[in-house]
Amino acid sequence: MINNTKVIHLTSVHPPFDTRIFYKECRTLAQAGYEVVLVVTHDKNDVIDGVRIRAVPKPKNRRERMTKTVRQVYKAAVAENADIYHFHDPELLVVGKFLQLRGKRVIYDMHENLPKAIRTKPWINARLRPLVASLVRFIERILMKGMPVIYAEKSYAKDYKWVKTAVTVLNMPMVSNLLAINEAKYPMPTIGYLGGVSPLRGSLECVEALRILKERGYSVGWECIGPISDYHRSELMRLISSYGLHDVYIRGYMLPDEGWRYIAWCHIGLAILKPIPNYIESYPTKMFEYMALGLPVVTSNFKLYRDIIEKERCGICVTPESPIDIANAIEYLLTHPDEAEAMGKRGQEAVRKLYNWEIESKKLRAFYEKILTGKGADVSGHF
Repeated sequence: MINNTKVIHLTSVHPPFDTRIFYKECRTLAQAGYEVVLVVTHDKNDVIDGVRIRAVPKPKNRRERMTKTVRQVYKAAVAENADIYHFHDPELLVVGKFLQLRGKRVIYDMHENLPKAIRTKPWINARLRPLVASLVRFIERILMKGMPVIYAEKSYAKDYKWVKTAVTVLNMPMVSNLLAINEAKYPMPTIGYLGGVSPLRGSLECVEALRILKERGYSVGWECIGPISDYHRSELMRLISSYGLHDVYIRGYMLPDEGWRYIAWCHIGLAILKPIPNYIESYPTKMFEYMALGLPVVTSNFKLYRDIIEKERCGICVTPESPIDIANAIEYLLTHPDEAEAMGKRGQEAVRKLYNWEIESKKLRAFYEKILTGKGADVSGHF
């Protein structure tokens, strides 16, 4: 069934080499024998690791992305005439529905619970957020009718009980890539962060924790790697300068292999997320990546995270809004190096056995086979 089966992945939001979309899902399907095309905003067409990239022009702003880019993605999708269309963004739900109404097999890969996420979106007026969230939930129910769904988190399923055909494929790390990295550590104690950089992801608290550690007599570096707005970068750099912190680097976005290498040079991995619904109910991929790299983890004390950290004895959970709590955890690990090393080894072994993409990829391939054979899937697309 796989031979000559053409699969199109569609995104108007994500970068061309998004870890989940390109490195995990597209490459997994290509390796399984599917013909895989990724329609994405990029500067050129290309073929990488068996995945053909079909570029659409990059939008100038959010409005253009949600209008012109969505139309361009739809036109490219129709032109490709695939067996399965797998899309990754809520704004492409209408594209998915149009394709479904044309008799195409469609899969929606849900990266976030959008109605819940809307309640914390800063660009939506706070008083309007509950109304917008309810409206989005209503529209989702119409557009997603009869559409197979892949959840990126287990928690999403409880809010979408009306979805008939679904599977959870967690965003776990690619163990083979991470375990192959064997780097010497920085001579100075250094904490690492990998992921989107924003106040909701604890960046300000991390800088404050470094200030506290400096006042206690510790020289601690910070490798901060991930996409960041120009405004927030300036905000962090002002704080770093005013506190006289040294060996603190705000690197910006890097491709995964490069970013992981920088983190491997560090001694501790940070995953400090604020208590908003989508974070409380979603695993931070970075936590498992740190574990795979053998780093002890300092992360938020949400139950979902705590269950992993305490079970595997691989780190310390802290109050995410408390720089003192974060500083105390870092200080403990720096002053107990043997325990920190043991935590790193236990985390690495846990990822090797349980928390990895190699396990999750089997669910993805099985779901595709289910969709292709029509077992349990309503692919008619009718309202």
